[in-house]
Amino acid sequence: QVQLVESGGGLVQAGDSLRLSCAASGLTVNAYNMGWFRQAPGKSREFVAGINWSRSNTAYADSVKGRFTISKDNAKNTVYLQMNSLQVEDTANYYCASARGVFSVNTNTAAYNYWGQGTQVTVSS
Repeated sequence: QVQLVESGGGLVQAGDSLRLSCAASGLTVNAYNMGWFRQAPGKSREFVAGINWSRSNTAYADSVKGRFTISKDNAKNTVYLQMNSLQVEDTANYYCASARGVFSVNTNTAAYNYWGQGTQVTVSS
């Protein structure tokens, strides 16, 4: 049974940093592409960042480029999202997801087959 469990969310001020974690069980992150998505109230779920199975390719939404970094620790079977210079617009529920291990990072939610429950990030001004 595959489980993805996110943690690390919270309430912070604009300009602060947070690191989200996604602990995986039932799959090994070094064989899967992994992604972070977010969903704000009243909005559709959107791609934030992704990393391919071999860590040779990453992709980011334009809105987070230069501020967020995705990484994987194969030994801990965990995926991270380091978020710096947080903005009020980053407020959302953040989800971790897994997809088939390929070279390209897919930004479409339909490509991801397992999802975590999410962790809330709230950025205040």
